[in-house]
Amino acid sequence: MKKLTILDLKELKDRGEKITMLTAYDYPTARILDSCGVEILLVGDSVGSVLAGYDNTLPVTMDEIIYHCRAVARGRAYALLVADMPFLSYQISLEEAKRNAGRMIKEGFAEAVKIEGGINMAGVIRAICDIDIPVMGHVGLTPQSIHRLGGYKIQGREQAQRKKLLADARAVEEAGAFAVVLEVMDASLAREITAQLTIPTIGIGAGVHCDGQVLVINDLLGLSGEFRPKFVKRYAHLEPVIQKTVKDYISEVKAGIFPDEQHSFYVGEH
Repeated sequence: MKKLTILDLKELKDRGEKITMLTAYDYPTARILDSCGVEILLVGDSVGSVLAGYDNTLPVTMDEIIYHCRAVARGRAYALLVADMPFLSYQISLEEAKRNAGRMIKEGFAEAVKIEGGINMAGVIRAICDIDIPVMGHVGLTPQSIHRLGGYKIQGREQAQRKKLLADARAVEEAGAFAVVLEVMDASLAREITAQLTIPTIGIGAGVHCDGQVLVINDLLGLSGEFRPKFVKRYAHLEPVIQKTVKDYISEVKAGIFPDEQHSFYVGEH
């Protein structure tokens, strides 16, 4: 398959072909997802919750994202690689935002960065785009703003909020973003935003009418314990499979069954 670029994503929207995006945090996962034909791999700041066990995404650092991004980059040949800009990596100043976005490309081997926020972050998006770094926007429920939002709540319930979110999405596009994530919002609002924008929309908890969908890979595989938001569909439930496998290993080691002759070495054997 030919390497996918941001220009290809626009063509997919124009043709009405849905776009797939999944998070990836390591080389083997990236290799598998890429071989399946996923269009976008996101090294999300969700790594903080999924792999590090943080309560939210706020503690994640630039160095952590870059580390995981480098690993994912080595596993993908087809997909577009997007890296999340973590909390406080782009909010302080335009110069710092540009420098950190550049680090994602130069050190993390990312091909684009993702920034949360709408009208309030349009200037940041524009500044980064102006130095030729592609930006994916993110509006609706923005996890880095959970303290202001009062938690993980559905966005777009009231008319005033709907107008604000529509304006946010437009601002992201006008600032130069090549795509925008719409997270946990009323599906009819996401449909309206998708119809009005010329750039692709990628939904997560935003209904079927977005141009594409994204999920956290651990949620999709059933590796997130009891955490299961309404918008998550588990396509597999691997946690009990892994538990059984590990218990079988423990049992065989305790009983002296493993390693057996087949899995042992003897000097002088031919």
